Amino acid sequence: MRRAAGCLPIVLLLLPVTACSSVVAGSGAPPGTAPGVEIVPAPGTTGAETGRGLTVRAGTGTLTGVTAYAGGAPVPGHFDGARSTWRSDWALTPGREYVVNVTVSGLGGVPVTTSGRFRTLVPARTFGIRSVTPFPGETVGVGMPIIVGFDTPVVDRAAVERALEVRSTKPVEGSWHWTGDSEVVYRPRRNWPARQRVSFTAHLSGVRAAKDTYGTSDHETPFAVGREQVSLIDTRLHRMRVRRDDRLVQQMAISAGMGTTREYTTTSGVHLTMDKGNPVRMVSPGRKKGEPGYYDLMIDHAVRISNSGEYVHALNNVWAQGSQNVSHGCVNARPDQAAWFFATSLRGDPVVIRGTDRELEWNNGWGYWQLPWSEWRGGSALPAAQPPRPWVSPTPQPPRSP
Repeated sequence: MRRAAGCLPIVLLLLPVTACSSVVAGSGAPPGTAPGVEIVPAPGTTGAETGRGLTVRAGTGTLTGVTAYAGGAPVPGHFDGARSTWRSDWALTPGREYVVNVTVSGLGGVPVTTSGRFRTLVPARTFGIRSVTPFPGETVGVGMPIIVGFDTPVVDRAAVERALEVRSTKPVEGSWHWTGDSEVVYRPRRNWPARQRVSFTAHLSGVRAAKDTYGTSDHETPFAVGREQVSLIDTRLHRMRVRRDDRLVQQMAISAGMGTTREYTTTSGVHLTMDKGNPVRMVSPGRKKGEPGYYDLMIDHAVRISNSGEYVHALNNVWAQGSQNVSHGCVNARPDQAAWFFATSLRGDPVVIRGTDRELEWNNGWGYWQLPWSEWRGGSALPAAQPPRPWVSPTPQPPRSP
């Protein structure tokens, strides 16, 4: 769901029932329902649809209290401005009995109470979350996307996207973008503000992803955004500058791709640090041992920035660093400086490379920032941005050689 994250929680307090009166049957309403009060799904229903949630409407009077429980667990919801309608925040859990209690102001302001029960459908098939990036509790860089993989193809993308919620302690505007039938990615319009908490929640319970296929549980991943660190690499000047919280903290002489072929050309654009290893085995892609251009090397302090085998890493070829581009596409630096970059990098730190004639593809690794905001929003299944919500607590190619 395209969401703008918001600030701190708004707690819904349901007004207590201070008085009650009997409800006389005979109005044509379902058993246990007060005249003028509509509960959808209707009390007594079995096999109720889940995707539309729970709605309570007062035909006359004002709703002064609504409580709903699913198997004993409270159901979160909200009133409209006139307090004539109450809706659950999310879809209903399949295979559960729901109990709804409603209080309405009657004639003369005397409260009238009513209640109802219904049971939701049992799905033929279920779906859920296969993976979420970042990890729960991880501290990430300011460019970090939220990447969600599902365990089955999603047909009703809009229904699933509506159930995806991103909340942060510092407001951002962001959007989901579907990269395939079973993967969707969230990106803010601009970098995350530094040093804050973020929570991703998939309210999938009761959401229909495809014919007879429903979610049966929710998923939450909390994480943190750390300090702001952005690196700028100029392949023409053979220099790399690292800024942290808008302060220059490191300058490095580098050597980038030699550019004799597309394969050996470093990609220009906004990269993100994806993972790192010390050492990383780098093998020439598409070449066998003994063929021209073959290599098989162990490289120290390697930080990956794309799926096409590009790393920022250590190499003791100081004769080229700062003056020539001689690598097979990676960016290499002096061993001590590369070790510093390795130690200080978080996943999701932006690495902006300029000066080559090969652009980073938006779907090469985490190149999502390559898409203009209008194109990124165009990958959402929802037509317009959603209102802010308050805070609540692909296989990589072989790495390139130096």
